[in-house]
Amino acid sequence: MAYTLEYKTPKSMMNKGTGFLTGYSHSLNPYAGCSFGCSYCYVRQMPVSTFRGKPWGTWVDVKETAADVFCHELRRAKAKGRVTIFMSSSTDPYQPAEAKERVTRSLLEVMVEDPPDFLLVQTRSPLVQRDTDLLLRLGDRVRVSMTVETDREDIRRHFTPGTPPIEARIRTLQQLREAGVPAQATIAPVLPSTENFPERLRPLVDRICIDDYFMGDGSGGKRTQRLGMRRIYCEIGMEEWYHPDAYRKVYERFAAVFPPDSVRISQDGFEP
Repeated sequence: MAYTLEYKTPKSMMNKGTGFLTGYSHSLNPYAGCSFGCSYCYVRQMPVSTFRGKPWGTWVDVKETAADVFCHELRRAKAKGRVTIFMSSSTDPYQPAEAKERVTRSLLEVMVEDPPDFLLVQTRSPLVQRDTDLLLRLGDRVRVSMTVETDREDIRRHFTPGTPPIEARIRTLQQLREAGVPAQATIAPVLPSTENFPERLRPLVDRICIDDYFMGDGSGGKRTQRLGMRRIYCEIGMEEWYHPDAYRKVYERFAAVFPPDSVRISQDGFEP
């Protein structure tokens, strides 16, 4: 998907953790907008998108001087107490623009010098592997959460054609494991997958997070419903996967392969 970049100077970088992210003291977004343009992204229904006047996925704001702003905010936040950071809640920190702009890397460099108590890096991009050197320096204070919604490439292309291929994400999980970076696989939102999905991930991660539209979009699935997701499922004859109970099928498959305490559901799977 073609997208345009704009450069903005942020007044602040750290947002208070609220709602689904109440387990975190702050969220951190290196960019506004996301060129991956996922069809089901709940951010499409949020003011940052609806007031923009451009289709989601076609614009990205690069936050210039983000590291300087963040450095000062982080220092103040740590003086007040425990700091746990979710990066990112409304964009992918490793979307294509990051390869050149390196905003996310600049924020990690700040955290390496002045570590928060915990950082979760939520992404679906193999580019995260580039920053292995910094992630390793954060030790057990960091966890990479790699979105792998399905093991079926045809399903990935139907729902999120602008995102990295499934195989590339699986290879990245392998690279992170070999390097010693803590990571989990996040099946969120649950998309149609095969019975062999758990076996593919078992050698790569020790922790799984499963979430769906109905638990994870912050409105009981209403935001996602307004995006017309049911129609997309109907197009491929898989309406049964668009249901509040559909995640149970995936959970049972993973629980049969992974230790029970390593398969987490929705908010619990993202907690520090």
